[in-house]
Amino acid sequence: MNTRLRGHLVAILIACLPVTALADNVIEQWSSIQLPPAPELKPAKADPAKTALLLFDFTTQTCSTERRPRCAANLPALAKLLSEARAKNVLVIYSVALANTGRADIVKEIAPRDNETVLPALGPDKFIASDLEKDLKARGITSIILTGTAANTTVLVTGGSAALRGFDVIVPVDGMSSNESFTEAYTAWQLVNSARIMTKVTLTKTGMISF
Repeated sequence: MNTRLRGHLVAILIACLPVTALADNVIEQWSSIQLPPAPELKPAKADPAKTALLLFDFTTQTCSTERRPRCAANLPALAKLLSEARAKNVLVIYSVALANTGRADIVKEIAPRDNETVLPALGPDKFIASDLEKDLKARGITSIILTGTAANTTVLVTGGSAALRGFDVIVPVDGMSSNESFTEAYTAWQLVNSARIMTKVTLTKTGMISF
């Protein structure tokens, strides 16, 4: 078969293949979108002297069986991680999500000690309008274990911001929660697939973190 005839046959075969129409915007295509494979969870080894455990926005207003069931279900695992971190003298920092809330509003299962910092309501990026980056770097912190609610705000935005600031970011998926599963899935996927962020993020579970 000569080259010209072969080319014609290939063109005919391609023309006969079924064509899937592509909508001109993602909203019109929404119902046909499939989730990608779940990201891989990996073990994480943290150096206690160079790591901070961040427990962000776990207050009675945001983390309860009625308000956010997965958040409430995650509290035993978070309490165990917190206990292990404290035993190794890991720096622990909290935040609250809402104005006019404070230390007393953090859920009792993971309540802060008197000497542990509680950041005020700062929005989804805890580095903005705070001294968080300066304080972490002054203490020689190079990695953070980031937990929080809601995942698609506090964890996604602060996690990405931390990675872009040079921190290694450990995110246990059983330490982040939202109002619905989709936003948790989106957060997990985005953190390990975003340019300049993905190389600094380890997606894991609380039981896979060691000090």
